[in-house]
Amino acid sequence: MSADTSVWQPAKKTALLLTANGEAFYGYGLGAAGHTLGEVCFNTAMTGYQEILTDPSYKEQIVTFTFPHIGNVGTNDDDGETSNPQVSRAANGLIIREAITNPSNYRNTMHLNDWLVSKGLIGISGIDTRTITAHIRDHGMFNAILAHAPDAEFDIPALQAELDKFAGLEGADLAAEVTSQTAYEWNQTRWEWNQGFSENDPKTQGMPHVVALDYGVKKNILRCLAQAGCRVSVVRASASAEEILAQNPDGIFLSNGPGDPAATGEYAVGEIKKLVASGKPVFGICLGHQMLARALGAKTVKMKQGHHGANHPVKDLTTGKVEITSMNHGFTVDRDSLPDTVEETHTSLFDQTNCGIALKGAPVFSVQYHPEASPGPQDSHYLFDRFVASMSSQRGDA
Repeated sequence: MSADTSVWQPAKKTALLLTANGEAFYGYGLGAAGHTLGEVCFNTAMTGYQEILTDPSYKEQIVTFTFPHIGNVGTNDDDGETSNPQVSRAANGLIIREAITNPSNYRNTMHLNDWLVSKGLIGISGIDTRTITAHIRDHGMFNAILAHAPDAEFDIPALQAELDKFAGLEGADLAAEVTSQTAYEWNQTRWEWNQGFSENDPKTQGMPHVVALDYGVKKNILRCLAQAGCRVSVVRASASAEEILAQNPDGIFLSNGPGDPAATGEYAVGEIKKLVASGKPVFGICLGHQMLARALGAKTVKMKQGHHGANHPVKDLTTGKVEITSMNHGFTVDRDSLPDTVEETHTSLFDQTNCGIALKGAPVFSVQYHPEASPGPQDSHYLFDRFVASMSSQRGDA
């Protein structure tokens, strides 16, 4: 512990970030001891570090936070995003510039460093995160190994040899590793100030029934569906279209998740095609968006630096409005590969990559970004209402 009681930091540098090309960065170890592999990305959000580190879309990634003050609101039991109880955290590690700020928030229940230990997460501070961010911007995301040794002793050749065997995210089906294998019902709605969470009564008549395919779904996405008035049934990533349609849903939701959509699509795209052919409304987010695009005939590609943050401007081409969005993805839909049957509905104002599609003449649409926010602005919550409206129209509700 440093002499300054406002921050937490070890007395000596006990952590190492070793890149695939052999460059070594030494810093102060945080959280669990040991080492972890992953693709290094950066996130520009100014808050929401607990949600980010528990978002399954970050599996096998080491997150560099560009905001310098991490830890100032501590952690709590409500802000975790993993819905699968077998997956308590998602990211493989974190990189921060400054020492962990001690918590100063009424919702705090555990210091961030203690929370990292409890989740088995490894971190490093004292690193020039600007250098890492600039490198990713100029050269792309890179693979690295992050090691935390309390005695500050590192076997660099052994670490480098292990890193050399890491295949990276291209071709990786990570959804299969984070999905819940057990189907379950979800009724909890969004957190409200001075109220906390509430639940819908599943016996309420007339609620549209949504079956959500769990490719790594975030809790707050499920809460937004429930908040919009849906009864939600969650099924595993590999569930067949026949299993899903046997539940007679009013709509199908394709969730966010990690990894390469081409890899997960090996077993999922064919089922999504059947779901689209059923005529049921379909709504996809993030990985769900990418796999829906592949099911409709488009291609996906790996991005250079990806989009990770809570300040990404997106234009809704159907309304002309611009919304500030939360994003987390390293793959994207190749807009030039979209077939004539698919309309591009949203586009990034940062780099003009595709951010939304709709199947012409059908209640089928998806977006690349995260309309549930958590963290991030809530400009895009309307998409859940749009999904409910499409189901109501299909059902012929008055």
